[in-house]
Amino acid sequence: MTAVVVVAAGILGLVVGVGVDSAAVRYPWPPRKRSWRQRGDTPDGRGELPPQLHDRGRRSAVVVIGTALLFAVAALRFGASWELPAHLFLAGAGVLLAVIDLQHHKLPNRVVVPSLGIGAALLAVAAAGEHDWPALLRAGLGAVVLFAVFLVMALISPRSLGMGDVKLAALLGLYLGWLGWGAVFLGAAAGFVVQAVVALVLLAARLVKLRGHLPFGPAMLLGAALVIGWSGALVL
Repeated sequence: MTAVVVVAAGILGLVVGVGVDSAAVRYPWPPRKRSWRQRGDTPDGRGELPPQLHDRGRRSAVVVIGTALLFAVAALRFGASWELPAHLFLAGAGVLLAVIDLQHHKLPNRVVVPSLGIGAALLAVAAAGEHDWPALLRAGLGAVVLFAVFLVMALISPRSLGMGDVKLAALLGLYLGWLGWGAVFLGAAAGFVVQAVVALVLLAARLVKLRGHLPFGPAMLLGAALVIGWSGALVL
């Protein structure tokens, strides 16, 4: 049964990955009265493909396969449980946010804020299905706590953390809080550890300068993912 769920989740992840890649390559998403297809022209209206579409083929496979792997790992971690849909949603939204942040150094409200509401709703369904309302309360408190902590840090050091990171902390705190207070602490700390390791590696490889800026969102997401993935083996 677990193998079937994992395979099904992986296939779903492939489909979601295609959608995530398509959405990320078109970011930012300004409203348009007419599409470039309706004009009979190329996307930028000047007869040439914009740079982001030229680069799309280089990363599409990574995004699609990465999303599928995350979905499969989530299914392996949670099995056919009430909480699985919530974590699958987090995986899809997380990949989209990571790709956009890596490219544009932004965590758009149009993704983070709705994800917080949808994640809360899915975890509420899980709480009802598993009769675990304390976990839902803890999830809400986890979101509030991480939001408050990251907000204070952003106010102290606005160059290090932006409001997008603060809102993302609330989203991750929701899921980490569902698992336990130990997960909240470890997940928050793991983001800083991942960021430090990545920065050291890039500095050693001379791919970034000492005063270069790295987006923090991907490190936060990866740190939370590691804690969520290993939470079954940790005492939380």
